[in-house]
Order: sequence, then structure tokens, then C-alpha cells
Amino acid sequence: MTSISASQQSGAHPRPVVGRLPKYAAGKPPVAIPGLDSFKLSSNENPLGPVPAVLELLHGTLEVHRYPDTSCTALRNALAEFLEVPADDVVTGAGSLGALNQILAAFAGQNDDGSQDEVVYAWRSFEAYPICVGLAGAKSIQVPVTADGRHDLAAMAAAVTDRTKVVLLCTPNNPTGPALGASETEDFIRAVPSDVVVVIDEAYQEFVRQDGVVDGIATYRKYPNVVVLRTFSKAHGLAGLRVGYSVSHPELTQYLRLAATPFAVSGIAEQAAVASLENYAQVVERVQSLVDERDRVTAGLKELGWDFPEAQGNFVWLALGANTPDFAAVAASHGLSVRAFGEEGVRVSIGEVEANTRFLQICAAYTKAPRRS
Repeated sequence: MTSISASQQSGAHPRPVVGRLPKYAAGKPPVAIPGLDSFKLSSNENPLGPVPAVLELLHGTLEVHRYPDTSCTALRNALAEFLEVPADDVVTGAGSLGALNQILAAFAGQNDDGSQDEVVYAWRSFEAYPICVGLAGAKSIQVPVTADGRHDLAAMAAAVTDRTKVVLLCTPNNPTGPALGASETEDFIRAVPSDVVVVIDEAYQEFVRQDGVVDGIATYRKYPNVVVLRTFSKAHGLAGLRVGYSVSHPELTQYLRLAATPFAVSGIAEQAAVASLENYAQVVERVQSLVDERDRVTAGLKELGWDFPEAQGNFVWLALGANTPDFAAVAASHGLSVRAFGEEGVRVSIGEVEANTRFLQICAAYTKAPRRS
């Protein structure tokens, strides 16, 4: 193996912001434990996978040697019919994260005079937000969530300045779990300037069962500065294919298309997403089975006396504080991988029935739990 001498090493350096960015920590696979089936509950994946029609499609003959339709015409038309929106209002991306990067690239960054736009969002929320905002050249304005894991919309509105270009609303909030109410969200939108882009990130929308929560599509119909983010990764079980989309009015989509990465959604992903929409009744059945399991888990946690935020996604949040690494290690020793966030808490995805039952057993034996007062 040839080594590179000091004189041959590159003098290239990344932008200063790169060194300041947090690293995205993807959910780790479980450790193999002799005598136990191991389960991954660290990535909010759908353990049931896609519907049969999608699997049949993926086993068929696909033209992987051809470039995909960069406009994703078939998928946008299918979504237009499914959501009852104009196809021109839909812009696809490589997952909802890819669609988010298009929004940030178009509306927030570093200006010609060197000043930075600001992006306001709740924290803790989706851990990719500060990475995406930083790489776009913008400045993150993080507003702490409330004690029960909810967006503090009043504080977020107060954080908006003349430098704010985008606000991110994650509902249900990942990783804490609560969903935003419809009326409080509309009050917030009316409270911020109309030239601020308000992004409603609904990656887990299909799992919500609480009444009175915000509906991103209904909200976008009312407010021209609203962009809705959705994905096929969670409910549809297509996380590995990377297909998501945004919905907004033409005043915004004209710029999102300019910022979109060409061919970001593969032809396979597009066809799979269309097939999943065509079999949406089966998707709903699978989602409901996971919601039933979520309700069983949350009921079990309440019976054990645990204190945790409202869970409206396909996960639960345990605010364990300094005990977070310890709980994650205990779970790992029992064949479960969970997502630990420093010394803040753990997010546990709803997985297979056996995995969920084992999680509850761990919680029953764990003595350092945040208890209801």
C-alpha cells in the first residue's frame, strides 16, 4: 500500500462551518445476544416493510440503466390525485430530508454581503436540522421545547426577526413525540411575517390519532408561505429507497425546482411509491397495527408509572437525563438497540411485538426511570 508523504498531502480545507456541524448519528443495529432475537428500535423504521405490490415490483424487471424522470411526473400525478392538489404544487426529493435541503437552498443561506439568514426551529427536534441549516450557510436559531416535549410556539414567534427566512415545525416532533394543534399552528403562522417560509414537517403524519392536530395540506391551502414535507420512508416502509416530497404554492415551487438535485429520486423509488399509493388501504392497515402496538406500549409505561410526552409518531421518548447512556446499555444487553441522545433521553421505535414486549420488561425492571409525580 502506497503512503502519502507530507509534501503530497492536500492543502484543501473545508469551509469553517463544516468543523462546527454536529455529526448525524444514525440508529445503530442491535448487538447479537446468544439465545435472544435482537431487534433494532433505533431508527423509526417500519418493521412491517412495504405492501406486497411494492415487493412484487422490486422483484420484477426495472430499467436501472436508464436515468429516472427528473420531474417524477408519474409520482407527482399520483400524489396530486391522492392529496387533491395540483401536480405542479408537488416537488419530490430524496426523502423528506432531500426535500428540506431544497427548501433551505432556495430560501436561506449566506447573502452576497456576507450576512446570514436565520432558520428558527424547536430543539430538541430532528437532529438533521442543524446540519442542513449549517451547510446551507444559514444560522440556526434553536428554541427549547417545553418540559413535555412540545414546541413553544410563543417563544418561536418571539425568536423571529427580520433575518428569519424559514421556520421549521416538526409534527409529531421527532424525537419527543407530541403533535402540533391546528389552531395554535395557524395562530403562529399569522403571527410571523408572510415572507417567512413556514415548513410543516409531517414525516410521521400517518401515525397521528389525536384530535385537533394540524393538517399540513389543509394549512398550505390557506397560507401561501407554508410548505408541507412528507415522506414514504415511515408509513409506507420505503426508507431504503429515499423518496419524499414537498407541497407548496407555485410562488415557492418555482424556486424549489431550481434548487432540486436532478435525478434525486430513482426510477425504482418512484415506481414503488406509486404502487404504495395505489394500495394505500393496505398501508393504513399496517400503520394501524403499529399504532395499536404504540398504544399498548404507552399504556404499559403509564401502568409502570413512567413519565413521558404524548406519543403521536411511531416511537416513544424517555427523558432519562444523565441515565440515558445507562438505559441504552441495559437495552443493548437485552438485544434491543435504542436511540440515545447524549444525556437527554432515548427514543425507542415501535417495532415487532416481541421487541415491544421486551422493551416494557426492561422498563419494568429499570429503577432510574422518570416517574410521574
